[in-house]
Amino acid sequence: MTQQRFAAEALRTASFAHPLAGLLHGAAHGVWPAADGGWTLLPAWRPGVSAIVALTGHAYVCTDRRLVRADLDRLGCNGLGGATLPAVVTAVAGPDGWIDCLDVLLVAMGRGRESAPLIPRPDLADHHRVANARRSRDVLAVVGYPQPERRDLATISRGLGGLTEIGVEAATAGHGSRLFADVLDTLPMGEVVVAGVAPGNARSLRSALAAGFAVAGSVQILLDARVPDGSAR
Repeated sequence: MTQQRFAAEALRTASFAHPLAGLLHGAAHGVWPAADGGWTLLPAWRPGVSAIVALTGHAYVCTDRRLVRADLDRLGCNGLGGATLPAVVTAVAGPDGWIDCLDVLLVAMGRGRESAPLIPRPDLADHHRVANARRSRDVLAVVGYPQPERRDLATISRGLGGLTEIGVEAATAGHGSRLFADVLDTLPMGEVVVAGVAPGNARSLRSALAAGFAVAGSVQILLDARVPDGSAR
């Protein structure tokens, strides 16, 4: 049995808390949904947080807002780029929703190396990168290097679809790829990890790819205006 067929068989018997987690787990193992040009409406995995996730030839709209599929169809929603049209995005967000930037969606797997150099850095918990992560994710840890003067950090969160999601801030010039790699080394072997990087942030995107991430698609996070203070807690 080939590796992809083995992964597909494992996915059929696996249990995921949210359908998107299963889809991205499959993508990390080379198993992709049918590129049929369509789109699928899924529930939100976290109250007040919506997302539009586009993979090759199929898109997913995850939300707890009451949307009419036919309305999004009329706006051009599809799996061939239409799910990220401004009219579709604003309809999913609602009239007062907060719309994040469109990110490249990256996937990788944890490597579980005992020699990983990162440690908890609670002194960095007030960093703007951490505050931004808390808007749409459950931040589980803020990690960095043991040297107190180093400000490089990473957030490890329960994020997209309930999967482990990371964000990094490389304060040391030219250290982005090493930081991405060190986070993957910190996480358990085989754990699927996702990250979002703005496509215009070419330096960060190149760093993530060099560290072992692969492009899965795109993601855009939307926050419901009904959630107090713009956070989805």
